[in-house]
Amino acid sequence: MSGLKNSPFGKRLRAAQQDIEDTDGHRRNRPKIHAIFGLSNASTPSLDSTLSTTSETTPESPRPRRNSMRERDKEYGDRFVPNRDSGDMRTSYHLKDEGGPSTPSKGRLIPTESDALKEQANSIFTSVLHSEVTTPVHRAPSPVRASTSSAPPTTPTRKRLLSYASPSRSNSTTPSRRLDNTGDDAYSMSPVRAESRQLLESPRRKLRSVSKTPYRVLDAPELADDFYLNLVDWSSTNVLGVGLGSAVYLWAAHTAAVSKLCDLSSSNDTISSVAWAQKGSTLAVGTLAGRLHIYDAHTLVPLRTYNQAHNQRVGAISWNRSVLSSGSRDRMIYHRDIRERDTKPFKKCAAHRQEVCGLRWSNDDGANSSLLASGGNDNKVFIWDLRGSARGRGSSPYGPGSGALGHSRTGSTSSGMSAGVVTGDDPGEVPLHRFTQHTAAVKALAWDPHVPGILATGGGTQDKHIRFWNTNTSQGTLLSELDTGSQVCNLTWSLTSHELVSTHGFSSTTAQNQICIWKYPTLDMVASLSGHTHRVLYLAMSPDGETIVTGAGDETLRFWSAFPKKELGDVRKESALDYGKLIR
Repeated sequence: MSGLKNSPFGKRLRAAQQDIEDTDGHRRNRPKIHAIFGLSNASTPSLDSTLSTTSETTPESPRPRRNSMRERDKEYGDRFVPNRDSGDMRTSYHLKDEGGPSTPSKGRLIPTESDALKEQANSIFTSVLHSEVTTPVHRAPSPVRASTSSAPPTTPTRKRLLSYASPSRSNSTTPSRRLDNTGDDAYSMSPVRAESRQLLESPRRKLRSVSKTPYRVLDAPELADDFYLNLVDWSSTNVLGVGLGSAVYLWAAHTAAVSKLCDLSSSNDTISSVAWAQKGSTLAVGTLAGRLHIYDAHTLVPLRTYNQAHNQRVGAISWNRSVLSSGSRDRMIYHRDIRERDTKPFKKCAAHRQEVCGLRWSNDDGANSSLLASGGNDNKVFIWDLRGSARGRGSSPYGPGSGALGHSRTGSTSSGMSAGVVTGDDPGEVPLHRFTQHTAAVKALAWDPHVPGILATGGGTQDKHIRFWNTNTSQGTLLSELDTGSQVCNLTWSLTSHELVSTHGFSSTTAQNQICIWKYPTLDMVASLSGHTHRVLYLAMSPDGETIVTGAGDETLRFWSAFPKKELGDVRKESALDYGKLIR
Protein backbone atom coordinates (compact mmCIF):
# COMPACT_ATOMS: atom_id res chain seq x y z
CA MET A 1 0.00 0.00 0.00
CA SER A 2 2.84 2.34 0.85
CA GLY A 3 4.43 1.51 -2.47
CA LEU A 4 1.29 2.58 -4.27
CA LYS A 5 1.15 5.85 -2.35
CA ASN A 6 4.80 6.65 -3.08
CA SER A 7 4.55 5.68 -6.72
CA PRO A 8 4.39 8.39 -9.42
CA PHE A 9 0.71 7.49 -10.03
CA GLY A 10 -0.20 8.14 -6.42
CA LYS A 11 1.69 11.42 -6.38
CA ARG A 12 -0.22 12.62 -9.46
CA LEU A 13 -3.52 11.70 -7.83
CA ARG A 14 -2.67 13.63 -4.68
CA ALA A 15 -1.52 16.64 -6.72
CA ALA A 16 -4.79 16.64 -8.64
CA GLN A 17 -6.75 16.43 -5.39
CA GLN A 18 -4.74 19.33 -3.94
CA ASP A 19 -5.49 21.52 -7.01
CA ILE A 20 -9.23 20.82 -6.80
CA GLU A 21 -9.38 21.63 -3.09
CA ASP A 22 -7.43 24.86 -3.53
CA THR A 23 -9.71 25.94 -6.37
CA ASP A 24 -13.01 25.26 -4.65
CA GLY A 25 -11.90 26.58 -1.27
CA HIS A 26 -13.41 23.66 0.60
CA ARG A 27 -10.28 22.18 2.14
CA ARG A 28 -11.29 23.12 5.66
CA ASN A 29 -14.70 21.55 5.24
CA ARG A 30 -13.50 18.31 3.68
CA PRO A 31 -12.88 15.32 5.89
CA LYS A 32 -9.37 14.13 6.65
CA ILE A 33 -8.19 10.94 5.00
CA HIS A 34 -6.61 8.38 7.25
CA ALA A 35 -3.53 6.60 5.85
CA ILE A 36 -4.78 3.18 6.87
CA PHE A 37 -8.57 3.32 7.42
CA GLY A 38 -9.35 5.40 4.39
CA LEU A 39 -12.25 7.87 4.64
CA SER A 40 -13.57 9.01 7.98
CA ASN A 41 -17.02 9.15 6.39
CA ALA A 42 -17.65 6.75 3.57
CA SER A 43 -20.43 8.87 2.09
CA THR A 44 -18.15 11.84 1.47
CA PRO A 45 -16.80 11.93 -2.11
CA SER A 46 -13.03 11.92 -2.53
CA LEU A 47 -10.56 11.00 -5.21
CA ASP A 48 -8.44 9.07 -2.65
CA SER A 49 -11.17 6.51 -2.09
CA THR A 50 -9.73 4.50 -4.98
CA LEU A 51 -6.48 3.91 -3.05
CA SER A 52 -8.04 1.68 -0.41
CA THR A 53 -8.29 -2.06 -1.17
CA THR A 54 -11.28 -4.31 -0.73
CA SER A 55 -9.69 -6.20 2.18
CA GLU A 56 -9.21 -3.01 4.17
CA THR A 57 -12.89 -1.95 4.02
CA THR A 58 -16.02 -3.28 5.59
CA PRO A 59 -18.44 -5.47 3.61
CA GLU A 60 -20.83 -2.47 3.21
CA SER A 61 -18.16 -0.37 1.55
CA PRO A 62 -18.98 -1.15 -2.08
CA ARG A 63 -22.49 0.36 -1.87
CA PRO A 64 -21.40 3.58 -0.16
CA ARG A 65 -18.62 3.83 -2.66
CA ARG A 66 -21.09 3.77 -5.54
CA ASN A 67 -23.16 6.42 -3.79
CA SER A 68 -20.08 8.53 -3.29
CA MET A 69 -19.34 8.34 -7.00
CA ARG A 70 -22.87 9.51 -7.80
CA GLU A 71 -22.60 12.37 -5.34
CA ARG A 72 -19.23 13.29 -6.75
CA ASP A 73 -20.71 13.44 -10.27
CA LYS A 74 -23.58 15.47 -8.92
CA GLU A 75 -21.22 17.91 -7.24
CA TYR A 76 -18.59 18.31 -9.90
CA GLY A 77 -20.55 17.23 -12.96
CA ASP A 78 -18.96 16.05 -16.16
CA ARG A 79 -16.63 18.19 -18.18
CA PHE A 80 -18.43 17.33 -21.43
CA VAL A 81 -22.06 16.68 -20.46
CA PRO A 82 -23.86 19.37 -18.39
CA ASN A 83 -25.40 18.47 -15.07
CA ARG A 84 -29.06 17.83 -15.88
CA ASP A 85 -30.13 17.87 -12.24
CA SER A 86 -29.37 21.58 -11.82
CA GLY A 87 -31.18 22.90 -14.91
CA ASP A 88 -34.59 22.86 -16.53
CA MET A 89 -34.72 21.09 -19.85
CA ARG A 90 -37.38 23.46 -21.26
CA THR A 91 -35.46 26.53 -20.20
CA SER A 92 -32.08 25.22 -21.40
CA TYR A 93 -33.31 24.26 -24.86
CA HIS A 94 -36.07 26.90 -25.26
CA LEU A 95 -38.83 24.32 -25.58
CA LYS A 96 -42.44 25.40 -25.87
CA ASP A 97 -44.24 25.31 -22.55
CA GLU A 98 -47.48 23.45 -23.19
CA GLY A 99 -48.67 23.90 -19.65
CA GLY A 100 -48.47 27.70 -19.61
CA PRO A 101 -51.39 30.05 -19.21
CA SER A 102 -53.82 29.92 -22.07
CA THR A 103 -54.71 33.08 -23.97
CA PRO A 104 -57.36 33.67 -26.62
CA SER A 105 -54.60 34.54 -29.08
CA LYS A 106 -53.66 32.04 -31.74
CA GLY A 107 -50.01 32.72 -30.93
CA ARG A 108 -49.03 34.65 -34.01
CA LEU A 109 -45.36 35.54 -33.85
CA ILE A 110 -44.42 39.09 -34.67
CA PRO A 111 -40.70 39.03 -35.53
CA THR A 112 -38.48 41.52 -33.79
CA GLU A 113 -36.89 42.64 -37.03
CA SER A 114 -38.85 41.86 -40.17
CA ASP A 115 -39.84 43.45 -43.44
CA ALA A 116 -41.34 42.47 -46.75
CA LEU A 117 -37.94 41.66 -48.31
CA LYS A 118 -37.06 39.20 -45.57
CA GLU A 119 -40.49 37.64 -45.69
CA GLN A 120 -40.20 37.17 -49.47
CA ALA A 121 -36.71 35.65 -49.16
CA ASN A 122 -37.89 33.29 -46.44
CA SER A 123 -40.85 32.23 -48.57
CA ILE A 124 -38.62 31.46 -51.57
CA PHE A 125 -36.16 29.55 -49.40
CA THR A 126 -38.99 27.49 -47.92
CA SER A 127 -40.35 26.68 -51.38
CA VAL A 128 -36.95 25.61 -52.70
CA LEU A 129 -36.22 23.56 -49.60
CA HIS A 130 -39.59 21.87 -49.80
CA SER A 131 -39.06 21.13 -53.49
CA GLU A 132 -35.58 19.68 -52.97
CA VAL A 133 -36.29 17.64 -49.86
CA THR A 134 -39.83 16.37 -50.14
CA THR A 135 -40.29 16.01 -53.91
CA PRO A 136 -39.00 12.61 -55.02
CA VAL A 137 -36.59 12.44 -57.93
CA HIS A 138 -38.27 10.64 -60.81
CA ARG A 139 -35.59 8.67 -62.63
CA ALA A 140 -36.14 6.86 -65.88
CA PRO A 141 -36.66 3.13 -65.42
CA SER A 142 -34.06 0.68 -66.64
CA PRO A 143 -34.87 -0.97 -69.95
CA VAL A 144 -36.43 -4.40 -69.65
CA ARG A 145 -36.35 -6.83 -72.53
CA ALA A 146 -39.78 -7.94 -73.58
CA SER A 147 -40.52 -11.49 -72.61
CA THR A 148 -41.00 -13.93 -75.52
CA SER A 149 -42.35 -17.38 -75.59
CA SER A 150 -39.76 -20.14 -75.42
CA ALA A 151 -39.00 -21.68 -78.79
CA PRO A 152 -37.90 -25.26 -79.35
CA PRO A 153 -34.17 -25.78 -79.84
CA THR A 154 -33.08 -25.43 -83.42
CA THR A 155 -29.89 -25.74 -85.28
CA PRO A 156 -27.91 -22.49 -84.99
CA THR A 157 -27.56 -20.49 -88.14
CA ARG A 158 -24.72 -18.30 -89.19
CA LYS A 159 -25.89 -14.99 -87.59
CA ARG A 160 -24.29 -12.47 -85.31
CA LEU A 161 -24.56 -13.14 -81.65
CA LEU A 162 -25.03 -9.41 -80.79
CA SER A 163 -27.07 -6.98 -82.86
CA TYR A 164 -27.17 -3.19 -82.45
CA ALA A 165 -30.10 -0.96 -83.33
CA SER A 166 -31.53 2.45 -82.37
CA PRO A 167 -34.05 2.36 -79.52
CA SER A 168 -37.63 2.27 -80.63
CA ARG A 169 -39.92 5.02 -79.31
CA SER A 170 -42.93 2.79 -79.62
CA ASN A 171 -41.57 0.45 -76.98
CA SER A 172 -42.76 1.63 -73.54
CA THR A 173 -39.86 -0.04 -71.80
CA THR A 174 -37.30 2.02 -73.66
CA PRO A 175 -36.05 4.91 -71.48
CA SER A 176 -37.05 8.39 -72.70
CA ARG A 177 -34.01 10.08 -71.16
CA ARG A 178 -31.37 10.93 -73.68
CA LEU A 179 -27.90 11.47 -72.37
CA ASP A 180 -26.89 13.21 -75.58
CA ASN A 181 -29.00 16.23 -74.48
CA THR A 182 -26.76 18.84 -72.86
CA GLY A 183 -29.70 20.22 -70.90
CA ASP A 184 -30.10 17.03 -68.92
CA ASP A 185 -29.72 17.20 -65.12
CA ALA A 186 -26.80 14.82 -65.35
CA TYR A 187 -24.68 17.56 -66.92
CA SER A 188 -25.93 20.39 -64.64
CA MET A 189 -23.40 22.11 -62.38
CA SER A 190 -26.11 23.55 -60.12
CA PRO A 191 -26.72 21.93 -56.72
CA VAL A 192 -30.51 22.18 -57.23
CA ARG A 193 -32.82 20.81 -59.88
CA ALA A 194 -34.24 22.65 -62.86
CA GLU A 195 -37.56 23.34 -61.10
CA SER A 196 -35.77 25.03 -58.20
CA ARG A 197 -33.55 27.01 -60.56
CA GLN A 198 -36.61 28.26 -62.39
CA LEU A 199 -38.13 29.37 -59.09
CA LEU A 200 -34.96 31.23 -58.08
CA GLU A 201 -34.50 32.90 -61.47
CA SER A 202 -38.12 33.95 -61.97
CA PRO A 203 -38.82 37.70 -61.69
CA ARG A 204 -40.25 38.85 -58.36
CA ARG A 205 -42.43 41.75 -57.39
CA LYS A 206 -40.49 44.80 -56.26
CA LEU A 207 -41.10 45.45 -52.60
CA ARG A 208 -40.85 48.61 -50.56
CA SER A 209 -38.03 48.88 -48.07
CA VAL A 210 -38.77 50.51 -44.69
CA SER A 211 -36.04 51.97 -42.51
CA LYS A 212 -35.71 50.07 -39.23
CA THR A 213 -34.29 52.96 -37.24
CA PRO A 214 -36.03 56.22 -36.32
CA TYR A 215 -34.54 59.30 -37.92
CA ARG A 216 -35.23 61.40 -34.82
CA VAL A 217 -35.69 60.68 -31.11
CA LEU A 218 -37.00 63.27 -28.67
CA ASP A 219 -37.05 63.07 -24.88
CA ALA A 220 -40.54 63.33 -23.40
CA PRO A 221 -40.23 63.44 -19.60
CA GLU A 222 -43.39 62.62 -17.64
CA LEU A 223 -45.07 61.01 -20.65
CA ALA A 224 -47.64 58.84 -18.89
CA ASP A 225 -47.60 55.06 -19.31
CA ASP A 226 -51.40 54.77 -19.32
CA PHE A 227 -53.30 52.76 -21.94
CA TYR A 228 -56.47 54.87 -21.63
CA LEU A 229 -54.90 58.27 -22.39
CA ASN A 230 -54.26 60.01 -25.72
CA LEU A 231 -51.41 62.49 -25.26
CA VAL A 232 -49.89 62.90 -28.75
CA ASP A 233 -51.43 64.46 -31.87
CA TRP A 234 -50.02 66.00 -35.08
CA SER A 235 -51.77 68.97 -36.67
CA SER A 236 -52.34 69.73 -40.33
CA THR A 237 -49.95 72.70 -39.93
CA ASN A 238 -47.08 70.32 -39.05
CA VAL A 239 -47.06 71.03 -35.31
CA LEU A 240 -46.88 68.21 -32.77
CA GLY A 241 -48.82 68.57 -29.53
CA VAL A 242 -47.73 66.49 -26.54
CA GLY A 243 -49.15 66.34 -23.03
CA LEU A 244 -46.41 65.90 -20.41
CA GLY A 245 -47.64 65.81 -16.86
CA SER A 246 -49.61 68.98 -16.21
CA ALA A 247 -48.29 70.87 -19.27
CA VAL A 248 -48.82 70.78 -23.02
CA TYR A 249 -45.87 71.44 -25.34
CA LEU A 250 -45.87 72.26 -29.05
CA TRP A 251 -43.03 71.09 -31.30
CA ALA A 252 -42.85 72.61 -34.78
CA ALA A 253 -41.58 69.94 -37.15
CA HIS A 254 -40.27 72.37 -39.79
CA THR A 255 -38.23 74.48 -37.34
CA ALA A 256 -37.81 72.08 -34.36
CA ALA A 257 -38.92 74.94 -32.08
CA VAL A 258 -40.57 74.03 -28.78
CA SER A 259 -43.10 76.17 -26.97
CA LYS A 260 -45.22 75.61 -23.87
CA LEU A 261 -48.91 75.99 -24.58
CA CYS A 262 -50.27 75.70 -21.04
CA ASP A 263 -49.39 74.55 -17.54
CA LEU A 264 -52.14 73.34 -15.20
CA SER A 265 -49.93 72.72 -12.19
CA SER A 266 -51.47 75.74 -10.42
CA SER A 267 -54.90 74.07 -10.51
CA ASN A 268 -53.43 70.71 -9.46
CA ASP A 269 -54.61 69.07 -12.69
CA THR A 270 -53.01 66.69 -15.20
CA ILE A 271 -53.33 66.38 -18.97
CA SER A 272 -55.20 63.27 -20.12
CA SER A 273 -55.84 63.92 -23.85
CA VAL A 274 -55.01 66.31 -26.68
CA ALA A 275 -56.53 66.65 -30.15
CA TRP A 276 -56.09 69.11 -33.03
CA ALA A 277 -58.95 70.51 -35.07
CA GLN A 278 -58.89 69.89 -38.82
CA LYS A 279 -57.67 73.40 -39.58
CA GLY A 280 -54.65 72.87 -37.35
CA SER A 281 -54.84 76.12 -35.40
CA THR A 282 -57.06 74.97 -32.50
CA LEU A 283 -56.06 72.42 -29.88
CA ALA A 284 -58.42 70.77 -27.41
CA VAL A 285 -57.00 69.60 -24.08
CA GLY A 286 -58.73 67.20 -21.67
CA THR A 287 -57.72 66.75 -18.04
CA LEU A 288 -58.05 64.21 -15.26
CA ALA A 289 -60.47 66.49 -13.41
CA GLY A 290 -62.95 66.35 -16.32
CA ARG A 291 -62.20 69.79 -17.77
CA LEU A 292 -61.90 70.76 -21.42
CA HIS A 293 -59.70 73.63 -22.61
CA ILE A 294 -59.65 75.08 -26.14
CA TYR A 295 -56.45 76.94 -27.16
CA ASP A 296 -55.32 78.95 -30.13
CA ALA A 297 -51.98 77.44 -31.10
CA HIS A 298 -50.78 80.56 -32.93
CA THR A 299 -51.27 83.03 -30.10
CA LEU A 300 -51.06 80.46 -27.24
CA VAL A 301 -54.24 81.98 -25.80
CA PRO A 302 -57.14 79.97 -24.32
CA LEU A 303 -60.38 80.38 -26.27
CA ARG A 304 -62.90 78.37 -24.26
CA THR A 305 -62.92 76.42 -21.00
CA TYR A 306 -65.49 73.83 -19.92
CA ASN A 307 -64.89 73.41 -16.22
CA GLN A 308 -67.54 70.72 -15.81
CA ALA A 309 -67.28 68.98 -19.15
CA HIS A 310 -67.33 65.54 -17.49
CA ASN A 311 -67.49 64.11 -14.00
CA GLN A 312 -64.23 62.19 -14.44
CA ARG A 313 -61.14 62.26 -16.65
CA VAL A 314 -61.46 63.00 -20.34
CA GLY A 315 -59.42 60.30 -22.11
CA ALA A 316 -60.62 60.63 -25.71
CA ILE A 317 -61.27 63.69 -27.90
CA SER A 318 -62.20 63.94 -31.58
CA TRP A 319 -63.07 66.89 -33.83
CA ASN A 320 -65.58 67.19 -36.65
CA ARG A 321 -65.10 70.72 -37.99
CA SER A 322 -66.44 72.96 -35.24
CA VAL A 323 -67.93 70.13 -33.15
CA LEU A 324 -65.85 68.76 -30.30
CA SER A 325 -66.70 65.25 -29.09
CA SER A 326 -65.28 64.02 -25.79
CA GLY A 327 -65.38 60.62 -24.07
CA SER A 328 -64.79 60.17 -20.38
CA ARG A 329 -64.39 57.70 -17.59
CA ASP A 330 -67.96 58.57 -16.58
CA ARG A 331 -69.04 56.46 -19.62
CA MET A 332 -70.58 59.45 -21.43
CA ILE A 333 -69.86 60.98 -24.84
CA TYR A 334 -70.74 64.69 -25.17
CA HIS A 335 -70.82 66.82 -28.31
CA ARG A 336 -70.28 70.57 -28.13
CA ASP A 337 -70.21 73.24 -30.80
CA ILE A 338 -67.39 75.61 -29.82
CA ARG A 339 -69.11 78.43 -31.71
CA GLU A 340 -71.96 78.44 -29.21
CA ARG A 341 -71.64 80.32 -25.95
CA ASP A 342 -73.52 77.70 -23.99
CA THR A 343 -71.17 75.30 -22.20
CA LYS A 344 -73.72 72.48 -22.14
CA PRO A 345 -73.50 69.80 -24.84
CA PHE A 346 -76.14 69.85 -27.55
CA LYS A 347 -76.09 66.04 -27.88
CA LYS A 348 -74.98 63.07 -25.79
CA CYS A 349 -74.33 59.37 -26.41
CA ALA A 350 -74.80 56.97 -23.52
CA ALA A 351 -74.30 53.28 -24.34
CA HIS A 352 -70.92 52.25 -22.92
CA ARG A 353 -70.90 50.55 -19.53
CA GLN A 354 -67.29 51.46 -18.75
CA GLU A 355 -64.76 54.13 -19.64
CA VAL A 356 -64.75 55.51 -23.18
CA CYS A 357 -61.12 55.27 -24.28
CA GLY A 358 -61.40 55.71 -28.07
CA LEU A 359 -63.20 58.24 -30.29
CA ARG A 360 -62.75 58.76 -34.02
CA TRP A 361 -64.84 60.75 -36.50
CA SER A 362 -65.07 59.53 -40.05
CA ASN A 363 -62.88 61.65 -42.33
CA ASP A 364 -65.06 61.24 -45.41
CA ASP A 365 -66.46 64.25 -47.25
CA GLY A 366 -69.62 62.43 -48.31
CA ALA A 367 -72.58 60.94 -46.48
CA ASN A 368 -70.39 59.16 -43.93
CA SER A 369 -68.93 62.40 -42.53
CA SER A 370 -71.34 62.27 -39.61
CA LEU A 371 -70.32 58.79 -38.40
CA LEU A 372 -68.53 58.55 -35.07
CA ALA A 373 -66.84 55.38 -33.78
CA SER A 374 -66.39 54.91 -30.04
CA GLY A 375 -64.54 52.18 -28.17
CA GLY A 376 -64.71 51.45 -24.48
CA ASN A 377 -63.27 49.43 -21.67
CA ASP A 378 -66.42 47.28 -21.85
CA ASN A 379 -64.97 45.65 -25.02
CA LYS A 380 -67.67 47.27 -27.19
CA VAL A 381 -67.50 49.35 -30.35
CA PHE A 382 -70.41 51.62 -31.25
CA ILE A 383 -71.07 53.54 -34.47
CA TRP A 384 -73.10 56.71 -34.02
CA ASP A 385 -74.94 58.65 -36.70
CA LEU A 386 -75.64 62.02 -35.13
CA ARG A 387 -78.07 62.97 -37.86
CA GLY A 388 -80.49 60.57 -36.20
CA SER A 389 -81.00 56.92 -35.41
CA ALA A 390 -81.92 56.19 -39.06
CA ARG A 391 -79.88 56.95 -42.14
CA GLY A 392 -81.03 59.55 -44.59
CA ARG A 393 -83.19 61.33 -42.05
CA GLY A 394 -83.56 64.97 -43.00
CA SER A 395 -81.18 66.95 -45.11
CA SER A 396 -77.41 66.95 -45.02
CA PRO A 397 -76.04 68.33 -41.76
CA TYR A 398 -73.62 70.50 -43.70
CA GLY A 399 -76.13 72.00 -46.06
CA PRO A 400 -76.63 75.75 -46.55
CA GLY A 401 -77.79 77.60 -43.48
CA SER A 402 -76.96 74.82 -41.00
CA GLY A 403 -74.10 74.36 -38.59
CA ALA A 404 -72.19 71.21 -37.85
CA LEU A 405 -74.19 68.02 -37.33
CA GLY A 406 -77.46 69.68 -38.26
CA HIS A 407 -77.09 72.30 -35.54
CA SER A 408 -78.76 75.29 -37.16
CA ARG A 409 -77.74 78.83 -36.49
CA THR A 410 -81.31 79.75 -35.52
CA GLY A 411 -81.10 77.70 -32.34
CA SER A 412 -82.62 74.37 -33.40
CA THR A 413 -81.31 71.14 -34.84
CA SER A 414 -82.50 69.02 -37.73
CA SER A 415 -83.95 66.52 -35.26
CA GLY A 416 -86.10 69.14 -33.59
CA MET A 417 -83.92 69.46 -30.48
CA SER A 418 -83.29 72.91 -29.07
CA ALA A 419 -79.76 74.21 -29.13
CA GLY A 420 -77.56 73.54 -26.13
CA VAL A 421 -80.10 71.25 -24.45
CA VAL A 422 -79.67 67.51 -23.98
CA THR A 423 -83.01 65.72 -23.78
CA GLY A 424 -83.81 62.14 -22.92
CA ASP A 425 -85.30 61.38 -26.35
CA ASP A 426 -82.11 62.37 -28.14
CA PRO A 427 -81.90 60.14 -31.26
CA GLY A 428 -78.12 60.22 -30.98
CA GLU A 429 -78.34 57.99 -27.92
CA VAL A 430 -79.24 55.02 -30.13
CA PRO A 431 -76.09 53.67 -31.86
CA LEU A 432 -76.28 52.77 -35.49
CA HIS A 433 -74.10 49.64 -35.08
CA ARG A 434 -72.93 47.56 -32.13
CA PHE A 435 -69.81 45.43 -32.46
CA THR A 436 -69.21 43.04 -29.56
CA GLN A 437 -66.63 40.60 -30.99
CA HIS A 438 -63.67 42.06 -29.08
CA THR A 439 -62.74 40.49 -25.73
CA ALA A 440 -60.69 43.39 -24.33
CA ALA A 441 -60.75 47.18 -24.19
CA VAL A 442 -60.93 48.88 -27.59
CA LYS A 443 -58.85 52.04 -27.82
CA ALA A 444 -57.49 51.74 -31.37
CA LEU A 445 -59.94 53.06 -33.99
CA ALA A 446 -59.19 54.14 -37.57
CA TRP A 447 -61.41 54.95 -40.57
CA ASP A 448 -60.09 53.94 -43.98
CA PRO A 449 -59.43 57.12 -46.02
CA HIS A 450 -59.42 55.17 -49.29
CA VAL A 451 -62.66 53.17 -48.96
CA PRO A 452 -65.61 54.98 -47.33
CA GLY A 453 -67.30 53.22 -44.44
CA ILE A 454 -64.43 50.82 -43.58
CA LEU A 455 -63.40 50.88 -39.92
CA ALA A 456 -60.42 49.14 -38.28
CA THR A 457 -60.55 48.37 -34.55
CA GLY A 458 -57.94 46.87 -32.23
CA GLY A 459 -58.36 45.00 -28.95
CA GLY A 460 -56.29 45.01 -25.79
CA THR A 461 -54.20 42.37 -24.04
CA GLN A 462 -56.86 39.66 -23.83
CA ASP A 463 -57.95 40.13 -27.45
CA LYS A 464 -54.89 40.98 -29.59
CA HIS A 465 -57.00 41.19 -32.76
CA ILE A 466 -57.43 43.82 -35.45
CA ARG A 467 -60.89 43.64 -37.00
CA PHE A 468 -62.19 45.37 -40.12
CA TRP A 469 -65.84 46.39 -40.39
CA ASN A 470 -68.08 47.58 -43.20
CA THR A 471 -70.44 50.17 -41.75
CA ASN A 472 -72.23 50.78 -45.05
CA THR A 473 -74.49 47.76 -44.54
CA SER A 474 -77.63 47.84 -42.44
CA GLN A 475 -76.25 45.58 -39.70
CA GLY A 476 -72.51 46.18 -40.06
CA THR A 477 -70.37 43.41 -41.50
CA LEU A 478 -67.12 41.93 -40.21
CA LEU A 479 -64.85 41.84 -43.26
CA SER A 480 -61.74 40.21 -41.82
CA GLU A 481 -59.67 39.90 -38.67
CA LEU A 482 -55.99 39.60 -37.88
CA ASP A 483 -54.48 37.94 -34.82
CA THR A 484 -51.40 40.02 -34.00
CA GLY A 485 -50.39 38.10 -30.87
CA SER A 486 -49.92 41.38 -29.00
CA GLN A 487 -51.90 44.15 -27.34
CA VAL A 488 -53.13 46.64 -29.96
CA CYS A 489 -52.68 50.20 -28.68
CA ASN A 490 -53.19 52.38 -31.78
CA LEU A 491 -54.19 52.18 -35.43
CA THR A 492 -53.66 54.64 -38.28
CA TRP A 493 -54.20 54.31 -42.02
CA SER A 494 -51.63 55.51 -44.52
CA LEU A 495 -52.59 58.44 -46.72
CA THR A 496 -50.22 57.52 -49.55
CA SER A 497 -50.81 53.75 -49.78
CA HIS A 498 -53.46 51.27 -48.75
CA GLU A 499 -51.60 50.19 -45.64
CA LEU A 500 -52.27 50.21 -41.91
CA VAL A 501 -49.83 50.85 -39.05
CA SER A 502 -50.44 49.40 -35.60
CA THR A 503 -48.58 49.85 -32.33
CA HIS A 504 -48.40 47.11 -29.72
CA GLY A 505 -47.70 46.55 -26.06
CA PHE A 506 -47.92 43.41 -23.96
CA SER A 507 -47.43 40.23 -25.96
CA SER A 508 -47.70 36.48 -25.49
CA THR A 509 -44.54 36.04 -27.59
CA THR A 510 -41.00 37.28 -27.26
CA ALA A 511 -41.60 40.30 -29.53
CA GLN A 512 -43.15 43.17 -27.58
CA ASN A 513 -43.56 46.91 -28.02
CA GLN A 514 -43.55 46.61 -31.80
CA ILE A 515 -44.70 48.93 -34.58
CA CYS A 516 -46.15 46.92 -37.46
CA ILE A 517 -47.16 47.95 -40.97
CA TRP A 518 -49.77 45.78 -42.71
CA LYS A 519 -50.86 45.61 -46.33
CA TYR A 520 -54.62 45.76 -46.81
CA PRO A 521 -56.64 43.72 -47.72
CA THR A 522 -54.12 40.86 -47.84
CA LEU A 523 -53.00 41.68 -44.25
CA ASP A 524 -49.41 40.77 -45.07
CA MET A 525 -46.76 42.36 -42.88
CA VAL A 526 -44.73 44.99 -44.68
CA ALA A 527 -42.35 45.77 -41.81
CA SER A 528 -41.94 45.40 -38.07
CA LEU A 529 -40.14 48.22 -36.25
CA SER A 530 -38.68 48.06 -32.77
CA GLY A 531 -36.94 50.52 -30.50
CA HIS A 532 -39.26 51.32 -27.60
CA THR A 533 -38.70 49.55 -24.31
CA HIS A 534 -42.27 50.12 -23.07
CA ARG A 535 -45.72 49.82 -24.58
CA VAL A 536 -46.16 52.01 -27.66
CA LEU A 537 -49.27 53.80 -26.40
CA TYR A 538 -49.28 56.91 -28.60
CA LEU A 539 -49.27 57.28 -32.38
CA ALA A 540 -49.71 60.22 -34.76
CA MET A 541 -49.09 60.84 -38.45
CA SER A 542 -47.58 63.84 -40.20
CA PRO A 543 -49.82 65.88 -42.52
CA ASP A 544 -47.95 64.66 -45.60
CA GLY A 545 -48.64 61.04 -44.62
CA GLU A 546 -45.01 59.90 -44.87
CA THR A 547 -43.88 60.03 -41.22
CA ILE A 548 -45.32 58.63 -38.02
CA VAL A 549 -44.37 59.50 -34.46
CA THR A 550 -44.72 57.03 -31.61
CA GLY A 551 -44.60 57.60 -27.87
CA ALA A 552 -44.16 55.12 -25.03
CA GLY A 553 -43.72 54.85 -21.32
CA ASP A 554 -39.95 55.01 -21.80
CA GLU A 555 -40.50 58.78 -22.13
CA THR A 556 -39.29 59.06 -25.71
CA LEU A 557 -40.86 60.15 -28.99
CA ARG A 558 -39.54 58.37 -32.07
CA PHE A 559 -40.06 59.51 -35.66
CA TRP A 560 -40.18 56.86 -38.41
CA SER A 561 -40.22 57.15 -42.20
CA ALA A 562 -42.95 54.56 -42.60
CA PHE A 563 -44.78 55.29 -45.86
CA PRO A 564 -43.81 56.29 -49.41
CA LYS A 565 -44.18 59.77 -50.79
CA LYS A 566 -47.31 60.93 -52.54
CA GLU A 567 -47.40 60.55 -56.27
CA LEU A 568 -47.60 63.66 -58.39
CA GLY A 569 -51.07 62.78 -59.56
CA ASP A 570 -52.36 62.66 -55.99
CA VAL A 571 -50.86 66.07 -55.22
CA ARG A 572 -52.55 67.63 -58.19
CA LYS A 573 -55.82 65.99 -57.26
CA GLU A 574 -55.80 67.48 -53.76
CA SER A 575 -54.35 70.83 -54.76
CA ALA A 576 -55.88 73.89 -53.15
CA LEU A 577 -56.07 75.49 -56.62
CA ASP A 578 -58.52 72.86 -57.84
CA TYR A 579 -61.68 74.99 -57.73
CA GLY A 580 -63.68 72.33 -59.48
CA LYS A 581 -64.14 70.37 -56.27
CA LEU A 582 -65.78 73.41 -54.64
CA ILE A 583 -68.59 73.47 -57.19
CA ARG A 584 -71.71 71.70 -55.93
